[in-house]
Amino acid sequence: MNSPIIGARAAQFKNYGIAFVITAAIFATALYASNYFNDRRIAEIRTTQDNISIDILSLETQFELLAEHSCKDISENSVLSKEIRPLADRLSYLENQTSVDEEELLRLKRYYSLLQIKDLLLMKKVASKCKLKSVFILYFYSNEGDCKDCENQGYVLTALSEKYPQLRIYSFDYNLDLSALQTLLSISDVENKLPALSINDKIYYGFKGVDDIEKILPQLATLDKTATSTKSSSR
Repeated sequence: MNSPIIGARAAQFKNYGIAFVITAAIFATALYASNYFNDRRIAEIRTTQDNISIDILSLETQFELLAEHSCKDISENSVLSKEIRPLADRLSYLENQTSVDEEELLRLKRYYSLLQIKDLLLMKKVASKCKLKSVFILYFYSNEGDCKDCENQGYVLTALSEKYPQLRIYSFDYNLDLSALQTLLSISDVENKLPALSINDKIYYGFKGVDDIEKILPQLATLDKTATSTKSSSR
């Protein structure tokens, strides 16, 4: 009399087992795919970092070779590598992933921050030497959940950089353990009131929209006209 019941239970357990195996396989596949694509992004970031390092080293050498009258040979767009924005985008993506190696991500962020500081110093040297109209914004943020406006501030700055190609924006994680960054924070006198923007050596705390920044930097309108004029003359 118990055999039908036992058979039903056995079939039920078998179904449970099959469901478990399928679920485990789906989970393992998803985990593998996530790790695979994250590893690919990290590899791409390393390649990009190497390219930027070569660009910066090349630029330093170029400064030593060029005389004052050769400033016409230095393009504003040649200073900030075109690959540095994709690198920032990839790092931002990895910061939001839960399966990324935290130590590896931290190492990448430290290296990227050093590249930004190096590029900032080089760009200021170019602007001074060649009398370029570049404008600099240093953006300090936190992704530890203690800065509710940091994400929106990042979107605003991205929109501004697309609107004004000559605008130079450098983003730094305020909490990153990096001696060069700590020196920059100390020199700029930045407090832990994030988001924070350093514009023309003056610190602005709290969220700033596009209109706010354009009021702080009225010269952006000139940069926009310059870019438009350049595009028109190249046609």
